[in-house]
Amino acid sequence: MKITLKDGSVKEYAHPMSVLDVAKDLSEGLGRMACAGEANGETVDLRTVLDGDCTLNILTAKDEKGLAALRHSASHVMAQAVKRLYPGAKLAIGPSIADGFYYDIDFEEPIVAEDMEKIEAEMKKIVKEALPIERFTLPREEAIAFMKEKGEPYKVELIEDLPEGEEISFYKQGEFTDLCAGPHLMSTKDVGKAYKLTSIAGAYWRGDEHNKMLTRLYATAFSKKEELEAYITMVEEAKKRDHRKLGRELGLFMMHEAGPGFPFFLPKGMVLKNTLLEYWREIHKKAGYVEIATPIILNRALWENSGHWDHYKNNMYTTVIDEQDYAVKPMNCPGGMLVYASEPRSYRDLPLRVGELGLVHRHEKSGQLHGLMRVRCFTQDDAHIFMMPEQIKEEIMGVARLIDSVYKLFGFQYHVELSTRPEDSMGSDEDWEMATEGLRAALGELGLDYVVNEGDGAFYGPKIDFHLVDAIGRTWQCGTIQLDFQMPQRFELEYIGADGEKHRPIMIHRVAFGSIERFIGILIEHFAGAFPTWLAPVQVKVLPISDKFMEYAREVTEKLDKAGIRVELDVRSEKIGYKIREAQMQKVPYMLVVGQKEAEEGVVAVRSRFLGDEGQKSLEDFIAAVKHEIAQKEIRPVETKKEK
Repeated sequence: MKITLKDGSVKEYAHPMSVLDVAKDLSEGLGRMACAGEANGETVDLRTVLDGDCTLNILTAKDEKGLAALRHSASHVMAQAVKRLYPGAKLAIGPSIADGFYYDIDFEEPIVAEDMEKIEAEMKKIVKEALPIERFTLPREEAIAFMKEKGEPYKVELIEDLPEGEEISFYKQGEFTDLCAGPHLMSTKDVGKAYKLTSIAGAYWRGDEHNKMLTRLYATAFSKKEELEAYITMVEEAKKRDHRKLGRELGLFMMHEAGPGFPFFLPKGMVLKNTLLEYWREIHKKAGYVEIATPIILNRALWENSGHWDHYKNNMYTTVIDEQDYAVKPMNCPGGMLVYASEPRSYRDLPLRVGELGLVHRHEKSGQLHGLMRVRCFTQDDAHIFMMPEQIKEEIMGVARLIDSVYKLFGFQYHVELSTRPEDSMGSDEDWEMATEGLRAALGELGLDYVVNEGDGAFYGPKIDFHLVDAIGRTWQCGTIQLDFQMPQRFELEYIGADGEKHRPIMIHRVAFGSIERFIGILIEHFAGAFPTWLAPVQVKVLPISDKFMEYAREVTEKLDKAGIRVELDVRSEKIGYKIREAQMQKVPYMLVVGQKEAEEGVVAVRSRFLGDEGQKSLEDFIAAVKHEIAQKEIRPVETKKEK
């Protein structure tokens, strides 16, 4: 049996070997660190016996899938602790997730945050007991009887919903057994000491509001304590940066029970939003895009033709007009198709780059709503590019470069994923293959590293997703490039080629910001509300020391306003120290303090968010410097005293 390892080396064995045994054979240290394996591209348990030639990658907690196995095992330890402390609790599901894991549990009596300490203490005992984690399978009927005997109705329901012939596996550790596909570690001891319960929330069974509300215990686990501590520090920092809290404090946006999930933008928030939209229009005009606007409500026939009525109806808001079904648009794409089809097109018109800042509405469940990050209506910075086949690679590369320039402007790093054909898709294998290879070729020529996200493409085509990294290390999926052969066919789009014949264009769907609302939420948290001067709703605050200098303060304010700088005058009869603190709390980039000396000499005393007290400057010099900073869209770092 030949096993090809990740580094390309080959190991030969005379008999079948488990993944763990191979790891131990390679290195005793690797055997201790192993969490799972990846055989022929499929994640497998350490107990899996390899009995034929294959490629094998040993996964540790340094690998995403290996860390998921560790966290999955930790979720079983947490469930076992819960069952010891609350024997009447019924277990639902407990998967690993991006930042940790959770378990949905039906408790007889509600638990509170203080109970998490007791659960953690019991988890510590279970880990110390070093219970072997053993895997076994049962036939369908025996599996159902087994879970009924244990009084676990949610597990019974899960088993009953499995397809006929599906292998039904369980993992046992001490007195605790759970229905699970794995993979898992070999012992509870391997979970280690770096885990923590983080929060309690409610969750409907299977995400359906018609089902019972369960208690969801969130937790996380790492292989090392310092990694856990770094994560906890990040979470605490994230709480300080919470865009919902800062949005209220800075007067940017609000939510109201009159429209859950439908944000209200306040005056300062609209300044921020409009500044972003102006930037969007500026860069797209330079890149050769034209802008359109399409209706918010369109009839059912259009959505049936686009495929959304069949594939996306549960997320759409519908209405009846003149006894016909209509839908509020969840996407801008079909309207863009109608614009293209509104007049004859020639190959000379292509590529045609059409942008739209379209307001879309999507039904999200109430439990999934989260500030600006998950809303029911948002502005999508869509663009659709209609092109000939030979233009595919160049257009994809152009979009990727534009998205790169946007993220670099805000100081974001990012990584790229290529998402392939999902099960619920439309179109031929040939079209999907051509589209996917087109994206691969563009990424290759750009030299962008990427990972393949199998089966996560749109229903009409594969896509490239851009996941940006914010100031505290969290990732957000924003930009996307989707190649579509299907929509032009469904809408019978055409162009006259150089040969005088009719041809079908190919289309790119793409966004840079994604949702403007969500991007604003990300920016609030990325900058902790302290926006670069060009984005700040108020760029300068004029602070007279007393009412005696109000006239000069008004002159300064008027000159700043005429120069196109967003300025506010603090007219309150408060002490100057209080005014400065208030402006600092509002994260205003610049404060101009004016008193007797400033009024007599025609200067301003500058305090900035970046350097603190910058001393006196002529108003003309200050205006010139700030206008340059705004025009260049600079991001000025805050200097520490040591740096000064």
